[in-house]
Amino acid sequence: MHERPRVTTAEGTVEGEYRDGTATFRGIPYAQPPVGALRFAAPEPVPHWDGVRPAIEFGPPPPQSGPGPKAEVSDDANWLTVAVCTPDPGRSALPVLVWISCGGYMAGTAADPMFDPTALATAGLVVVTVQCRMGAEGFALLDGAPSNRGLLDQIAALEWIQRNIAAFGGDPDAVTIAGTSGGAGSVAALLTIPGARPLFRRAITHSVPGLNITPALATEVTAALAERLRVAPTAAGFAQVPPQRLAEEVTALCADSPAYKNRWGRLAHLGIVVCPVIDGDLLPQTPWEALADGNAAGVDLLAGHMRDEFRLFSIMMGVRGTFTEEDAATALEVFAPGDPAEYRAAYPGATADETVEIVYSDATFRMPSVLLAEANAAAGGTSFLFEMCWESEVYGACHSIDVPLAFGTLDCPTGVLFFGEDAPDGARAVSDELLRSWVRFCATGDPGWPRYDPERRSTRLVDDPSTTAPYPEERSRRIWQDRPPTPFAPA
Repeated sequence: MHERPRVTTAEGTVEGEYRDGTATFRGIPYAQPPVGALRFAAPEPVPHWDGVRPAIEFGPPPPQSGPGPKAEVSDDANWLTVAVCTPDPGRSALPVLVWISCGGYMAGTAADPMFDPTALATAGLVVVTVQCRMGAEGFALLDGAPSNRGLLDQIAALEWIQRNIAAFGGDPDAVTIAGTSGGAGSVAALLTIPGARPLFRRAITHSVPGLNITPALATEVTAALAERLRVAPTAAGFAQVPPQRLAEEVTALCADSPAYKNRWGRLAHLGIVVCPVIDGDLLPQTPWEALADGNAAGVDLLAGHMRDEFRLFSIMMGVRGTFTEEDAATALEVFAPGDPAEYRAAYPGATADETVEIVYSDATFRMPSVLLAEANAAAGGTSFLFEMCWESEVYGACHSIDVPLAFGTLDCPTGVLFFGEDAPDGARAVSDELLRSWVRFCATGDPGWPRYDPERRSTRLVDDPSTTAPYPEERSRRIWQDRPPTPFAPA
């Protein structure tokens, strides 16, 4: 018997390690390195290898953009890898959770300790964490390259899972795709792509963003990047720029995006400059439109958002408590889906700070999430909705607080930020419930509370203790009813 677990995949044999009662395999390539001649190309299959390939270390991180420290990126590394954690490779037909690491469409890595799959695998899931191209590598619109390469990577990873997950003890017919923020937006997009739909059965979206972009505006963003880099706005031109340098320039352009507000409209107010393109090919419509128009069928969907989504960003930017009435008016003008007076009437007496937080939370994550649940149900699927109400002392029920709770990683750095060195009992109770809900949903399609429908609008209010009630953000829901997120377009 080997001291380390071995699995033979369609591409070759990999050897992982036993860790905390699970078998873990890291850094398994699902596509060839997207560098050199393959940079900005659609993902290519991995050639078969002989012998045993070590699968102990995580694959190198894809180029990362956005605020915060980032790992250095090798110019010739393979970022397109998966990590698999299984209770036992010798088992069969275990439900599979596929976690798409793609925050803000700009950053994410399987090595993030927040995504440690041990607790979920111990509870009975085979967990696969997917790395894909992000930022300009994955989503910049370039002449001479396919659009939405990050989504193409995700589809290639799902195809790898269909070929190989049974060898790790998983059931290829019981695959649930999941993500938060940009990962959730990726899941929403995959719901509507015909080539992806046979590759999974269920979906989980936490804080799905309303971020899509028209080709016209995506072309302008590419032109701005190219001008800063002094290259042509093409795949050949961008290929002259090292990946690390390109990622850094995306970060800089995000920071400078307010300067483009007269040309880029809503996009310039969000600090994100690349996201999925409504290209008329892979994505002919936004997910909300595709589901509502009958161009995509519904699935079992577990969707949720945080009560105080925007608070994380206002605290991190150091602006919480400083918003003026002018800021509130700008937020309403830019992000209200109709007449700004609707918000004023729905929230009479709201302070400038409260108005900004409500409007940004609604526009970025809350309303896209509830509208996706509604559209999925209307398209014949079964939707379950939750709102995270449990709050940390400083950050409230903010964006991302749910991820360490669902993974059971309260002691990771992000968990410590939210919960402190010793997480309170309330956080542990919420974590236990959310983790159990994920496992139950992946196995049965039912997280343990009533489905969401247009009449009752049953929503799980995740707290200590949790309750089930009609959707709590009804005032905002009415404002956004029949007004799904629209793609960013030139102003």
